[in-house]
Amino acid sequence: MNPGVPNLEQLREGLLGENYFADDGILTAVYLALALGRPLLVEGEPGVGKTELARSLASLLGRELVRLQCYEGLDAAQALYEWDYPRQLLHVRAGEQVKDLYGDEFLLERPLLRAVRAGERAVLLVDEIDRSDSEFEAFLLEFLDGFQITVPERGTIRADQAPLVIITSNRTRELHDAFKRRCMYHWIPFPEPARELEIIRAHAPGVEEAAATALVEAVVAVRALPLVKRPGTAETIDWARGASALAEQGDAWPRALRRSLGLLLKEQDDVEMALAEVEVLHGAAAGGP
Repeated sequence: MNPGVPNLEQLREGLLGENYFADDGILTAVYLALALGRPLLVEGEPGVGKTELARSLASLLGRELVRLQCYEGLDAAQALYEWDYPRQLLHVRAGEQVKDLYGDEFLLERPLLRAVRAGERAVLLVDEIDRSDSEFEAFLLEFLDGFQITVPERGTIRADQAPLVIITSNRTRELHDAFKRRCMYHWIPFPEPARELEIIRAHAPGVEEAAATALVEAVVAVRALPLVKRPGTAETIDWARGASALAEQGDAWPRALRRSLGLLLKEQDDVEMALAEVEVLHGAAAGGP
């Protein structure tokens, strides 16, 4: 067990201080990842707070956030390090005296090398691992087993203590079982209405209580529709802020919600379905400024 790990209540209060409203499942997963020194794999729909969890933990723990954004075609070299060959060549051509052409001044750190060097002073966020290829996933699995990087010109660089690793996935493809077994796993669902209301209070404080309640009712109803893409909490916050800005210009709250619906939904078919099906958007049960 790792010493100095915050207990569950300390994590809860600390994350609340970062305006991150974690339920018991999230708190337990984070605690066990810290206590056991295991990477934490969090899956869920886009916008439910997976990336924000890593940011909030880095701030809470006073650690550097090192982010590796995954994408199709990402390879090990792009994630580990690169040499600044143009700069090395310039120094050679200029005849400048350089003690070591493979010194730190020519080494371009990429996220994994940065995390290894920072060790327990870092939170390594591997964002959207499902967007990368299975070959990179296999490489990352090997990396997580040792937290070391071999640089042929420099030797092996090891982390004295492993960083906290948060890996996110939107489940656009299935991850390998071996990768999942290496990690602590947690699925982050859409928040319950009461928790989403708390989130709006914290991140859109200008929205009055009745208006926020109506907005959450609308979000719950929208997510129940057969949408192309269901909105996450990030979109809910944007919608609350946008509707509030329109309400300040004199719009009634239902009209403000309708006019700013593009902040919640990103597909025209979804917008039209919501406008036709969600009663709150027509004014029923809607309060507000």
